[in-house]
Amino acid sequence: MPQDSDPDTIRILVSTDNHVGFEERDPIRKDDSWRTFDEVMQLARTRDVDMVLLAGDLFHDNRPSRKAMYQVMRSLRQNCLGMKPCELEFLSDPAEVFEGAFAHVNYEDPDINISIPVFSIHGNHDDPSGDGHYCSLDLLQVAGLVNYFGRVPEADNIHVKPILLQKGKTKLALYGISNVRDERIHRTFRDNKVRFYRPSQQKADFFNLLALHQNHYAHTATSYLPENMLPDFLDLVIWGHEHECLIDPQRNPETGFHVMQPGSSVATSLVPGEAVTKHVAILSITGKTFEVEKIPLKTVRPFVTREITLANDKRFRGLEKKQDNRQDITKRLMVIVEEMIQEANEKWRALHGGTDVNESEDPPLPLIRLKVEYTAPEGTKYEVENPQRFSNRFAGKVANQNDVVFFYRKKSAPARKTKGPTELPAGVAEALELSDALKVDTLVQEFFAQQSLKILPQAPFGDAVQQFVSKDDKHAVELFVMDSLSTQVKGLLQLDDEKINEGLDAHIEDFRKVMEKSFVSGQQKHAQRKRRIKEKPEGWDSDLDGHWIAQPQAIEEVPASPVPGPSGSRSVDEEMLSIDEPVAQTASKRAATTSRAARSTAVTRKAAPAAKKAAPPKKTATRGRKKADPFHGSEDEDVIMEDDEMDPEPPTRVPSTRATRSSTAPKTRQTTLNFSQKPKPSQKAIEISDDEISDDDAFESMPATRSRRR
Repeated sequence: MPQDSDPDTIRILVSTDNHVGFEERDPIRKDDSWRTFDEVMQLARTRDVDMVLLAGDLFHDNRPSRKAMYQVMRSLRQNCLGMKPCELEFLSDPAEVFEGAFAHVNYEDPDINISIPVFSIHGNHDDPSGDGHYCSLDLLQVAGLVNYFGRVPEADNIHVKPILLQKGKTKLALYGISNVRDERIHRTFRDNKVRFYRPSQQKADFFNLLALHQNHYAHTATSYLPENMLPDFLDLVIWGHEHECLIDPQRNPETGFHVMQPGSSVATSLVPGEAVTKHVAILSITGKTFEVEKIPLKTVRPFVTREITLANDKRFRGLEKKQDNRQDITKRLMVIVEEMIQEANEKWRALHGGTDVNESEDPPLPLIRLKVEYTAPEGTKYEVENPQRFSNRFAGKVANQNDVVFFYRKKSAPARKTKGPTELPAGVAEALELSDALKVDTLVQEFFAQQSLKILPQAPFGDAVQQFVSKDDKHAVELFVMDSLSTQVKGLLQLDDEKINEGLDAHIEDFRKVMEKSFVSGQQKHAQRKRRIKEKPEGWDSDLDGHWIAQPQAIEEVPASPVPGPSGSRSVDEEMLSIDEPVAQTASKRAATTSRAARSTAVTRKAAPAAKKAAPPKKTATRGRKKADPFHGSEDEDVIMEDDEMDPEPPTRVPSTRATRSSTAPKTRQTTLNFSQKPKPSQKAIEISDDEISDDDAFESMPATRSRRR
């Protein structure tokens, strides 16, 4: 039943990692993902929330199937469209936060009746790729069903602009950072190239909410985003990508904000973290306070996992000394699996207890995973059955009838040095089991660790292979080879005779290193942005000849922008943005006492050579989207870059007047946050006179003070 609506409370249904389309070809689990997503959207409608927030991986595949797209669009239309008016007042300039075909929030579209708006960022599974750099969320946005925000056009220069919403007296600043490769975003935060924008008036009245989709835990030194890199003006962070459900908000004592990890709504790997009961949450925000109501999902298939060691389990004691003990071990393992199936069924009935579920209805087939370590004491042996043959014994009783059991042994120390062709190093098999997917770029790096390339750059090669395998981009490797070779050939043709006589190997190596460095620094544009698909020939039969876009002759090379030199270069827009001081710092830099003037001078000095670089590469990188240029915006530009203590001399810009501003978007000012310095009493606020505020301004912004951390 709908809840009583508090006029000053914003109610948000929060969900992450829905992975619609996962295992859709499996005869048993094919409908699991979209049914649970439909339950989530039904909860939004029946609980009468004001909006839905999705933190990435709505779809499991980068190119979702027609069935997956159909089910998502059907559920959104059935539950989010209606005559009930949306009570959220939109305060931002939509052109700044929505970069799609329609620059407005969907519930203000006069042609669509949206009762519950959905706001979503993209994750690593449904990220943009291919020609045009579109993703599935772009399709949902252009259909008016989803508000896609938090785009990251440049991974090495991130600008995070909030969506400003208000209901009654409660004001919400919703930030979003869509997925970026973990090593890249870690480096971008570390190098102080992330800027958070804040409203410049009534700043203290806003509840600051951030949705992101990154690794939460340190798999390696740089393959995650530490919480203490985020700005401490935030109140709550919704963390996507991690599938374990930790729905209760946890306060970070160092930064002061809370972190909530809703987890996935469908189990995509058979690990203990996925066996935790799946939840979504209704987040109620009133002023600067919030409450969380967690709701268990009832359509999720029950999942039980256990891990046993035969040598330590009393049920298998003495079997290691028995000859031909395989049959006895199999029988006793079957008993354990039967117990797990019974536990899963009881878990499902307990979750549905007290509802209108028919008592005679059978629970769905559960997911069962039993990990068995069968390392035997020296001089003895455990004989185990083929894992697939063992699993097939439970056909009709479990949903994963091919991988119920996982056998592994611990390797002894001397065995680690053996190099048998089929032997895996100690721990590798278990690591593969715990990971939901083996990363292609990791395999490429391990391959190149043993041998090196002489002509082609390694990092772009790994990225091309990743695009080919993970994103089904059939032209990624082809484009990479064409672009790399053409760039090197052009460079070699420009060499004079003296350098040619010295030998080409050294120059080829230099060109390769330049391309490596430019790729790592994020200055080399992705090869997909230089492609052009030729028009399909007349008479082409896709059924007989295959899809035209997958043919090698379908691609046409587009001249690529020049590769920067070893020192790199930036466009004019990047130089302007570099005047502002970045906001993100590592924990080690937080206690730095470097003065503001010295930092501003260093940034200005670093940006000086970039003034000689023309803007065309920047134009290519934006792919037709509106640039985040604080000095060359449109007449409705509602953002002004500001330096509280030391203002570098920016390009001349005439501030927009009240007459030229949009009547719906509030005038906001934007500053770069400084994490190390506390607000100084001498800092002056930019005041807006009463004459400048018209009657249609329900909200005005004030200058943002600097954050506590550096």
